[in-house]
Amino acid sequence: MTVIAGPGHARVQPSAAQMARWAISDALVMTRRNLLVWLRVPAYIVFTVVQPVIFVLLFRYVFGGAIQAPGAGGYVSYLMPGIIAQTAAFATFATAIALAQEATKGVIDRFRAMPMARSAVLAGRLIADSIRMLIVILVIIGVGYAVGFRFQNGVAGAIGMVLLAEAFGIAVCSVSAFVGLAIKDEESVQAFGLIWIFPLTFVSSAFVPIATMPGWLQVFANNQPVTLVINAMRAMALGGPQFPLNPALWESVVWLAGILIVFTPLAVRSYRHVG
Repeated sequence: MTVIAGPGHARVQPSAAQMARWAISDALVMTRRNLLVWLRVPAYIVFTVVQPVIFVLLFRYVFGGAIQAPGAGGYVSYLMPGIIAQTAAFATFATAIALAQEATKGVIDRFRAMPMARSAVLAGRLIADSIRMLIVILVIIGVGYAVGFRFQNGVAGAIGMVLLAEAFGIAVCSVSAFVGLAIKDEESVQAFGLIWIFPLTFVSSAFVPIATMPGWLQVFANNQPVTLVINAMRAMALGGPQFPLNPALWESVVWLAGILIVFTPLAVRSYRHVG
């Protein structure tokens, strides 16, 4: 702690360690606030879980018989890593919508006027959404087990798959945070989210082998981040080259790091210009 002398008084300058502790404490308070909002509206959590459950049942029992998937375990084993990645991506809609609502209603302006760390609003939102995302992912894995999915690569592979799905969701959250704060209109944010999330998830290896797609579409599908993340998740869940040998894992990590490096500063910049 540094004491700065001024005319007739002395001002205490907190140390970097104290500033970091205060920022963490403020972020945890904002995390608790966001989680309490969800707990007070249990229907929100229910609907968040229902959509991916419907996708699991729809693809497992309606399309599963018509789609020939490579590898052991049948189509359900091929499907579940894709559904989990899609669930993590779609769960970030809530990030964009909530930030857009708070920006429009002036909530963010009130937070910025309070004696709290400027980073706490975004950090608290990210932590809370990560917790919610993890809960939904675990529920979907439970549903997958009920319809025949099984991890075939041990506990370490299962944990690695969940962690990679969580990292993927956090990276997409940074994009959603930027979109919500930049557009600041709930309906427009929701429409824009569908425009970019749906093509990336469906034109990937999530639901069908890429080899069944037209050649010109395979080029895009094979080299976009969602496919790389899902391929790495499949290898962890079902067996295949593991870290550090799996090229899809390395490529997906590079993609996720790049997304965070680009969109986190953009989200922070949009947050500073709200109002």
